[in-house]
Amino acid sequence: MTPALSLLSPAKLNLFLHITGRRADGYHELQTLFQLLDWGDSMRFTPNNGGEITLSGDTMGIPVEENLITRAARALPRNQEKHGVDIRVQKRIPAGGGLGGGSSNAATTLLALNQLWQLGLSSMQLQEIGAQLGADVPVFVGGQSAWAEGTGEVLTPVVIPESWYLVVTPDCHVGTAEIFSHQQLTRDTSPIKIAAFFEGHSRNDFQTLVRRLHPEVNNALNCLDKFGNARLTGTGACVFCSFADEQAARIALSEIPHPLTGFVARGINESPVLAALARARE
Repeated sequence: MTPALSLLSPAKLNLFLHITGRRADGYHELQTLFQLLDWGDSMRFTPNNGGEITLSGDTMGIPVEENLITRAARALPRNQEKHGVDIRVQKRIPAGGGLGGGSSNAATTLLALNQLWQLGLSSMQLQEIGAQLGADVPVFVGGQSAWAEGTGEVLTPVVIPESWYLVVTPDCHVGTAEIFSHQQLTRDTSPIKIAAFFEGHSRNDFQTLVRRLHPEVNNALNCLDKFGNARLTGTGACVFCSFADEQAARIALSEIPHPLTGFVARGINESPVLAALARARE
C-alpha cells in the first residue's frame, strides 16, 4: 500500500485587498496579493483500500460531510471502491481569521490525494476543482504567493521580498458573508498595477468596516500600529505587521499586551511541498 503522506497546510496573508466592483451575479471583483507563510496546519493522509473517506483530529466542530477537507476529497474523480483515505488534521490556523485555513486544507487535500490515488490531474484541473470549493483554494493549489484578480481565480505568481510577520489573533470571529454583504463596504476602488502596491498605494478595503464592527480587531490594529503599518488580512479577524527579521518580530510579539495572542512566521514565495505536488503532473 502507498505510504502515508504528511504535509504542512500553510496559512496566507492578504498583503492588500481591494474590491473593485460587484458583478450582476453578486460576486465581487477584487485585487489582492496572497503571501504564503511557513506556518499552518499539519495534515496526514493514510490511504485505505476500502474506498472510505474518514476525517479525524481538530475538525472545529464542523460536521464531517460539510467540512471542506471531506468535500475536497469527494470532489475528485475517484474509484469509490478502492480510493479511500484516512485524513487527520492538527489545526493551528484559527477559524474566521482571514488566514485561509479551510481553503488551504482543501487545496492540500486535492494535491495529496491526486498523488496518493495516482489520478494524474494537472495543476490547472485541480485549481478548477478547487475554485468550486472556495475562492481562495486555487492559490494554495498552486503553492505560490500570487497576485490575484477577478473573484480571486486569476492568479499571477510573484516574487515578494522576504519578510517576517507578526500576526495577532483577536478573540473574535468575523463572518465573511456578513462583511461582503454589508452596505457600508467600499466596492469601487480603482484597480492598480503590481508596481503601485510596492510603491505603497494599497489598503484592505474591509479594514475600516471590520474595526468598526469588532472592537477586538480595532484594539489589535492599534497595538500593532506602533511597530509599523498594521493591516487586516482577508475579511479578518487577524491583523499583521511586517518586519525585516525574525528577532524584531519576536520582540514585538513579547510586547503585545494580554489577552492578545499571536505568532511569528516567515513569508515564503513558494511552499516547497505543495508547489512540487502541483508541478508533478504538468
